[in-house]
Amino acid sequence: MGARVNCAPMRYLPLLIASLLAGCHSAPLFPPAPNPTESRVLSPRPPAGSAVELVYGKKAVGHRDFAGAKKVLPSVFAGMEEDFYCGCRYTGKAVDLAGCGYRPRKSFERASRIEWEHVVPAWVLGQQRQCWQQGGRKNCTDTDPVFQVAEGDLNNLVPAVGEVNGDRSNFAYSAWTRRPIPMYGSCQTIVDFKGKRVQPREDVRGRAARITLYMHETYKLTLSSQEKKLMCAWAKTYPVDDWERERNTRIVRLQGRGNHWVTEPAKLKAVCG
Repeated sequence: MGARVNCAPMRYLPLLIASLLAGCHSAPLFPPAPNPTESRVLSPRPPAGSAVELVYGKKAVGHRDFAGAKKVLPSVFAGMEEDFYCGCRYTGKAVDLAGCGYRPRKSFERASRIEWEHVVPAWVLGQQRQCWQQGGRKNCTDTDPVFQVAEGDLNNLVPAVGEVNGDRSNFAYSAWTRRPIPMYGSCQTIVDFKGKRVQPREDVRGRAARITLYMHETYKLTLSSQEKKLMCAWAKTYPVDDWERERNTRIVRLQGRGNHWVTEPAKLKAVCG
């Protein structure tokens, strides 16, 4: 006689099926904004282990890597084509230097073009990660899913005159003078190369602060007490404006997730006091 097989009673089968189905409907980490008319394009697939599934394509809703982010950023700033650090107008990638009184410090070629600046530098996003230790930013961009999402986060990207973007490097924001000595003609942003710090023009300090607070909170980055104090002070002194609100609305449409420091004023009081 063959061995007897102990089978589970058939009455448990519906429970087993329900359990399996329940496991197929877990919520994603960053759910996309409700928009039934837009599809999520997912080709090619992101690396295994990614906390957030990257999307590809200009009409997809979700997080992109940096290469994908650069393709949709022009639409984020459509009608608001103004450089972050100097207030220079631009068309496409060409900066109207004469219109804003900008004088190149060193490189006319780089000053003449717009680049996409990380308000929180890519170095800050990656320098403590293993991928950076093993191959720098390129290695992180190629291999690290968490870095890919952070590097391409639309909330952290703004248009900047290329020369100022290059001079800023990975320097931290600071404020040390009420009467900045111009470095780039009429541009009010200045760079202290020796002290490795940047003082952005007053018009964007609140914006920079809210972006910085968002990035450090979202990606668990280290923010010193001194830096936090300064960002909180800027966020209070320079309140949210129409530019920020419109930019945030457009980012939500594309990424499904904006900056709650822009939309929730109570957040500032709760964290900064």
